[in-house]
Amino acid sequence: MSEYSIIYIEVKREIDFYFQMQHIESSFTLQMDGREIVSAQHQFKFQNVHDISHKPFSFGGGILYLHTNQGVFSYNIKENPAYFIEAFKTLKSSFH
Repeated sequence: MSEYSIIYIEVKREIDFYFQMQHIESSFTLQMDGREIVSAQHQFKFQNVHDISHKPFSFGGGILYLHTNQGVFSYNIKENPAYFIEAFKTLKSSFH
């Protein structure tokens, strides 16, 4: 079974020792294999994911949305997710 992945970014804001706002960026992988989609914080059974959509930003990247039976989950991405979305649609159509 094929596995697909895309990198997403989480930005955490912290105040440092000098009371300056720091933006700490961490990268994580969203993985999909036809049985489930797994992020660093969540695990979704494939049958519980209804759709994946994307809102691009003019400066590149965008937000990837997972539409699930638990709600909509958003992931900040820096790359074009077209291959990831297409893989989802292909896997989802063969899942039924």
